[in-house]
This record gives sequence, structure tokens and C-alpha cells, in this order.
Amino acid sequence: MNQMAELYHNPRCSKSRQAMKILNDSGIDFSTVEYLKTDVETATIMDLLSRYSGEIRDFVRIGEDSFKQTGYSLDDLNSAETISQLIADIPKILQRPIFDDGIEVFIGRPPENIYNSKLL
Repeated sequence: MNQMAELYHNPRCSKSRQAMKILNDSGIDFSTVEYLKTDVETATIMDLLSRYSGEIRDFVRIGEDSFKQTGYSLDDLNSAETISQLIADIPKILQRPIFDDGIEVFIGRPPENIYNSKLL
């Protein structure tokens, strides 16, 4: 593995806190990215999207008011470039939590999804 595992985390989110507990209890080394406090560059988001095996539109919280105000619809979320730029511009719409094990990326909804990582 080339990089340390990372949890894209919002401490105010119960699912994100549950994912953090799973990771802490597992004993693996990981870092926490509080994406609402730090900028996440489009290149980073593009990398995460490229290693996610599900629908890339799953990365966007479409029910979030901030997303609704963009004027985009679910049908508009068909390219990694569009999604990564939207998330970089409006970090609040990033689905959470996101676990990057350095090889694969998992959306922790439900938090137990991160057990699919080979690290756990």
C-alpha cells in the first residue's frame, strides 16, 4: 500500500462517528480528513472516484439543500469531473463517511460497508 488509509470524516455525523469507531477498534493505522475544515482538491476527489467500485454519483448527498441549490439533478452526475468540481466547490455535499484504504474506496453508509476493505 502506497499511502496511509484515510477516513473522510464529519464529526457531527453519527454514521461517520460509527465508522471511526470501527476503524479505531480494528487497530489499523489511518488518518482523519475533516473535509469541512480542509480543502479537498478536485484531483484528490477524482482519485477517490477512480477507485470506488459503485456508482460515482453515490459520492454526492443529493438530499442536501446545498446540492439542490446548484440546479444540478441526479442525471447531471454522470462524470467524475462534474462530481469532483461540485464537491470541491461545496464540500458539504460529499457523502460521508468515505474510507480510503489506499487501494479501494468505500462509502460508509452503512458504516459496516468499510468492513469490505481488505485492511479489516
